[in-house]
Amino acid sequence: MKLLTKNVLALFAKTGDQSQCEDPLVIAKFFTPDSSWTWYAIEYDPEMQIFFGYVIGPFPEWGTFSLKDLKSVRGVLNLPIERDLYFNPKPFSELNLP
Repeated sequence: MKLLTKNVLALFAKTGDQSQCEDPLVIAKFFTPDSSWTWYAIEYDPEMQIFFGYVIGPFPEWGTFSLKDLKSVRGVLNLPIERDLYFNPKPFSELNLP
């Protein structure tokens, strides 16, 4: 599966820096189908190939994560990370987070 498409990249570029937003727009959702990790990306730097967003793992937190890492990580059944094809961009406050 392709983690980033031209359309997703264009939306990241259009949205740009959201560091001053009270309720940033989540552009993409990535997840491991065989574990509980989820990455909600709100910004992407195409030169550095680094995302900024909210990561749900053992300790949910805001931070950066790289495209390279998303492509290389595997879950417990050795399945790759996927982009949620049915996720529509929405404000962070509208996510149904645990």
